[in-house]
Amino acid sequence: MATTKDYLQYILDQISDLDNITYRQMMGEYILYYNWKIIWWIYDNRLLLKPTDKVKKLINNLEMQIPYPWAKEMIYVDNVDNSDYLKELINETYNELFWV
Repeated sequence: MATTKDYLQYILDQISDLDNITYRQMMGEYILYYNWKIIWWIYDNRLLLKPTDKVKKLINNLEMQIPYPWAKEMIYVDNVDNSDYLKELINETYNELFWV
């Protein structure tokens, strides 16, 4: 099942306060960028992110899922209704991955 445009738009609306958020569609799914760096993936109407130590600590009931067969496990974000929480995850992911 491919991600719906409604789900993508909902996620984008939740983080609309952030500057430099872009996305690219790939085979019915989406990659989200923050400051031109890959931050999140949306597969099958699921928000997934690369596991990082700080982000793992921010997520209650951490659940790992694979986006497609043979892929590495990623963090599944089920609380997509909390805009502040999503923005915190973006910032923490970005800081941990790209600010060494």
